[in-house]
Amino acid sequence: MPAARHGRTIAVLPVKRFGAAKQRLDNDLSDGTRRALAEAMVTDVLIALRRAKRVDEVLVVSGETMAVALAAGYDAAAVIDDPDDAGHSAAAVRGVNAAIERGATRVLLVPGDCPALDPAEIDALIADADADYDPGRPDVVVVPDRHGSGTNALLLTPPDAIHPAFGPGSRERHERLATEAGASVAAVDVPTLGLDVDTVEDLAALRTALEDVRGGASHTRGLLARFGRVGGR
Repeated sequence: MPAARHGRTIAVLPVKRFGAAKQRLDNDLSDGTRRALAEAMVTDVLIALRRAKRVDEVLVVSGETMAVALAAGYDAAAVIDDPDDAGHSAAAVRGVNAAIERGATRVLLVPGDCPALDPAEIDALIADADADYDPGRPDVVVVPDRHGSGTNALLLTPPDAIHPAFGPGSRERHERLATEAGASVAAVDVPTLGLDVDTVEDLAALRTALEDVRGGASHTRGLLARFGRVGGR
């Protein structure tokens, strides 16, 4: 029997301005290609989140005009303005606060650079959290990156269970913050959420993964096909 749903889950998607996105790819991709890649990945993540049955609403936190247009154009999400573009953690906090105002009892913090994201995996992650739900104790689920040291997503019940602190080494940091807050904490591998793109090696890993998976990430697939090879300018 499926796990009962507890409350309202809102996904928060912080989106950096596309012109400043993916700076570590600067030596491998032109500025225009980096912008196009960032836009394609965000589009695919938005679509996946809207298809996840256990996500009640999506909030895009961004000062990027094109991200706002994408959210409106796909009727995919509400937009929370991020005029300062102060970084992923600051945008995540802004999104969490907005989610609480909109009645969220849980938030899923997701990056915009995991275009292979599978809605079924998101639903399974949330269903597992529902199955383990303890109303008397906060719950933190950390989804590591493919290297195991970073954090690609956080599932927080309640939304302010901990203060997000993304960046290098954030998996250990989030687990420690959860323990200090008296929350239950688990690290859960979600294969399609582990495939974020920061380096040309990440981009190559994503390309390989997409070759082995049918469906999804159509915008990113199309872009990769157009510029032909990782590192293409």
